[in-house]
Amino acid sequence: MIAENDKEHIWDEHDSFRDHLSTVTEDGKRKWIYPTKPKGKWFRSRSMVAIFFYALFFTLPFIYVNGRPLFLFNFLEGKFILFGFAFWPQDFFIFGLIMMAGILFIALFTNAFGRLFCGWVCPQTIFMEMLFRRVDYLVLGDAQKQRLLGKSAWNSEKIRKYTLRYGIYFILSFIIANTFLSYFIGVKELGKIVGEPVGMHIGGFSAIVIFTAVFFSVYAFLREQVCTNICPYGRLQGVLLDKNSVIVAYDYKRGEPRAKYKKGDYAGLGDCIDCNQCVNVCPTGIDIRNGTQLECVNCTACIDACNFIMEKTGRPKGLIRFDSENNIADGIPFRFTAKLKGYSAVLLVLLVAIVALLLTRKNVDGTLMRTSGMLYQERGTDSISNLYNIKLTNKTMHNFLLDLKPSNFKGRLELVGQSEIRMLPEEQVSATFFVIMPKNEIHERKQKIKVDIFNKNERMNTMSSTFLGPVSRTDDE
Repeated sequence: MIAENDKEHIWDEHDSFRDHLSTVTEDGKRKWIYPTKPKGKWFRSRSMVAIFFYALFFTLPFIYVNGRPLFLFNFLEGKFILFGFAFWPQDFFIFGLIMMAGILFIALFTNAFGRLFCGWVCPQTIFMEMLFRRVDYLVLGDAQKQRLLGKSAWNSEKIRKYTLRYGIYFILSFIIANTFLSYFIGVKELGKIVGEPVGMHIGGFSAIVIFTAVFFSVYAFLREQVCTNICPYGRLQGVLLDKNSVIVAYDYKRGEPRAKYKKGDYAGLGDCIDCNQCVNVCPTGIDIRNGTQLECVNCTACIDACNFIMEKTGRPKGLIRFDSENNIADGIPFRFTAKLKGYSAVLLVLLVAIVALLLTRKNVDGTLMRTSGMLYQERGTDSISNLYNIKLTNKTMHNFLLDLKPSNFKGRLELVGQSEIRMLPEEQVSATFFVIMPKNEIHERKQKIKVDIFNKNERMNTMSSTFLGPVSRTDDE
């Protein structure tokens, strides 16, 4: 994203950088990245964000609100909890709107600030760069030592260091896997898997093993490939970004032409001294001076590295900075464009709809259906009955003793096999009952009826179905 009239002298020898990945050699082999350990203002800020993320990730499963976890994504039971609100299959519409709002927010945020999410709050980046990469520096040494160790023959020192490194990786992956699984089954169920014999929880134990293996493989071998090759979000940024987006950008107008640093007069030269520190520190191995690339996760490591060199050479900081192409090329600052306004308007509508649906959501919900394959039944000489099945879900942490009553018709309801409907917290129950209606109240062959569901004197919900009656003389005609 550099102006055409400035490209020629910048990309003479690098004009094919968009034709291949920075982590793949010309002969198609994996090119391992050994980034220099970052340091600086932006890195310290990212470290604080990472600490906050770790605190959330490892504590949220233990936080309960009104007896239920703050977050739970139980796909097996079709039960989802967000911020203490339980969502069952009947609430999938609300849950879907929340997911749509999340996706739209990411699109809005990306259009405004690029791939900032990836470099700052994405779990993959936070764990890789702020945890597992720190293990590499601690066990293997700095980037140069890691590179030499990787190329050296296997000896006792290399075996010892790599064994220690991967041992720590495995322990961290195991901890992350258990925490990750607790978001799907809850910490109480996870405690049973860990504390009880393996034979009682084959499925849960297998899930722990699989998740541990996946996390270990990602952070030990795939590493930055997840961001550059696997994650679809990197490809989406090419569609979502525009020249108004604020991204990590190189000020080519100020930096070009490049020249190696020399003390004294450097009139006519740019501020870039071609030290390659921005490349050495990049966790995906790109050269930010080539412009915006899908591999860039906006981690700001190159900003810190460049600012350090600028300070040491007496030049102004900010050669690489958060900025838009419009501002670098033409001095046009960031604007809240029509596209951003459109995204924001749609997002606001979705949020209003979600809040309205949450506020009007019923504590007891379910489905009411007339038993299929059955017509009406004669009840004596003056009444007709239909058989119904009802399935109810208690979305609260309270006990309910439910009573079914006619809503828009005269008649009575008769439960089959039970005298009442009791519901425990977050329980799903089923019941069968007859609707018995006097013949003189039946005016159509198929008419709509409503059934009220009461807990004591509080109406919890009203459900609708159809009632079949005998064919009247009018119908025959």
